[in-house]
Amino acid sequence: MSELGPIDNPVKFKDQDYDALLQKCLKTAALFSDTVFAANQSSLGIPVDPDPKKGVKWLRPKEITSNAVFVEGTMGTTDICQGQLGNCWLLAALSCLTMHPQLFVKVVPSGQSLSESYAGIFRFRFWQYGEWVEVVVDDRLPVREGRLLFSYSRTTNEFWSALVEKAYAKLIGSYGSLKGGIISEGMEDFTGGIAYSLPVSSRPPRMLWRAITAALARSSLLSCFIHAASVKEIGTVTSEGLVKGHAYAITDTDKVQRVSEEVLLLRLRNPWGFVEYCGPWSDKCKDWDVIDNAQKARLALAKVEDGEFWIGIEDFCRLFNTVEMCSVNPDSMSGEAGDDTGTPSWTLSSHQGTWVPMCSAGGSRRYPRSFWKNPQFQMVLSEKDVDDYDYGEDEDVEEEDGEDDVVVAPVSKTEKQREKKKKCTVLVELLQKYRRQKDQVNFLYIAFHIYKVPLELQDKPGSLDQQFFSNNSPVARSGKYRSIRSVWRKVHLEPGSYVLLASTYRPNLQGEFFLRVYTKTGNIQGFQDFPCTNNYSVMVMSKPVLPEDQFRVQKWFDEKAGSDDRVNAVQFMNLVNSVLEKDYELPLETCRQLIFGEDTGGRGRLSRAQAEKLLPSLRNLQSIFFQFDEDSSGTMSPFELSLALNAAGVECDNVVVQLLWERFGAGEQYLPFNGFVSCVARLQVLFDLFESETSPEVKDKGINAWLLKLLAV
Repeated sequence: MSELGPIDNPVKFKDQDYDALLQKCLKTAALFSDTVFAANQSSLGIPVDPDPKKGVKWLRPKEITSNAVFVEGTMGTTDICQGQLGNCWLLAALSCLTMHPQLFVKVVPSGQSLSESYAGIFRFRFWQYGEWVEVVVDDRLPVREGRLLFSYSRTTNEFWSALVEKAYAKLIGSYGSLKGGIISEGMEDFTGGIAYSLPVSSRPPRMLWRAITAALARSSLLSCFIHAASVKEIGTVTSEGLVKGHAYAITDTDKVQRVSEEVLLLRLRNPWGFVEYCGPWSDKCKDWDVIDNAQKARLALAKVEDGEFWIGIEDFCRLFNTVEMCSVNPDSMSGEAGDDTGTPSWTLSSHQGTWVPMCSAGGSRRYPRSFWKNPQFQMVLSEKDVDDYDYGEDEDVEEEDGEDDVVVAPVSKTEKQREKKKKCTVLVELLQKYRRQKDQVNFLYIAFHIYKVPLELQDKPGSLDQQFFSNNSPVARSGKYRSIRSVWRKVHLEPGSYVLLASTYRPNLQGEFFLRVYTKTGNIQGFQDFPCTNNYSVMVMSKPVLPEDQFRVQKWFDEKAGSDDRVNAVQFMNLVNSVLEKDYELPLETCRQLIFGEDTGGRGRLSRAQAEKLLPSLRNLQSIFFQFDEDSSGTMSPFELSLALNAAGVECDNVVVQLLWERFGAGEQYLPFNGFVSCVARLQVLFDLFESETSPEVKDKGINAWLLKLLAV
């Protein structure tokens, strides 16, 4: 079976198999009723209306109208109208998608109908953090007072857009979770592309029009909006009939000839399906009276209140603030027309990661003692390339509040271009996952930083440490920490080795993320593992046994050992705790773990020689632990776990250390000494087992994969 995740073999959401469910329904002549996303208040995710007359009923399309169809004619931008839910961001993205049939069919697979092979079941596909996911829904839709509660079509008997909205609500958790958002989220989830913002003021009007035209030709999705100065301004209508803080889809560009003047136009759509622009070149404006019928026919000018209208580029630049673009691949992000016949010139590397409190959630550079604990990814760039000027590049990065005091002399655009052509082009996007769930939206403030790794540190095992990040500044970053789903930046770097850190602004915040990096083809680029290494025997066990420890073991065994000259776990615990400091005493379970880490022949009893070896090792581990127990409480910050392991001769990458913390310290704010001993003991057993392993497959996967697999057991 092929790998799950690509569009032709999507992941089945909640393990629901569309084909199997469809055939079961057809065989039993029963309409599908989805138990995963049931027709109830939980799926709505909005407060119950106290008026009984406004209660919600869940009806199938043919229970709403007898001539219901999935699609009436062809799918178009005016099929989608916003209902009683603040999700214009999602519906504007869907309007954009209808303009690109080859992209649309990925989200809305063909062959679905309310008549042929109808069983009340439909499927839709969305991109989610590196893979396509197929979501199955039944066709029961929320209705209030005889009308669809949420998205609907201007063609009242058409239901495809309402069903797409339902599927996306199921993916997120509820309809209520769709309230309020950034259109880039919807654009990315409908295409798998990269979304980015372009300030309208960044280009002269005619140049902006050309960039938008080229982007549309390359199947990019585009939208725009007017900034609202305050929360109160959101939804207010200007004198020109435009809504502030509201997402509009940009669906087309064209131009008309008015006498001797060429007028550049944009076609926009309000997802509400009504409330239109009423300025120059709007539907009923007299500007159209001097345009010949042939031009008006080409533009399909319709003087109806459908939410769609034309606007001149100069007025657009005067009235709107931001254009949102979503490019299916980085080649379509240049914003200029070009040759699309060649093969894609980019290589993609991606990684799933997590921020774990007290372990790998180190916060921003304002927290230098923990910043280095954030997930680190090594990146190797080898081949220089030439890249045209583009939006969102490294010179536009905003400073992080107070973090950098370095003043950089201004560089001319020509010099910048000259420098870029000597470097490697890299596009990085960091997305936080699963922050829009049920009826809550809770985005963390996120960012990434890229550091150049000097030659002398490139072969150093393990992650880079606090000293490195304290002594070095990033060569690139995403900009200020932002509370949105994704941050991205296109940068130009010298060939060499780099490390990328993904972080939240404050430390100890739980979260998951998806990181993707595009580089020009030809670069040897990727996320490289830092192989774990073990020098425990040299760093800890090689120290000679103290005479008093040797005497203590002999005396203990003479008095306590059984006829086999061995001690059990309780006796060993009492021996160990007679030596260790009071706050560092070991519990019985840790002592059992230490015993079974030795070659005891499967018995839970320890020999004299084994006890003589373990006792000084525990003394040494206690000395190491002392270094990181700053308040003498018998505990240490888990952020220091990897440093303590390093002092014990064990080098582990952040992923392994993170799993160690999940295994031995999750739920605690601090790590006690016995937790540290358990970490070390478990690692020693796994390192030894790996050394004795004879399977070529296991050896090829490496020690990191081995540790990650068995630490979870």
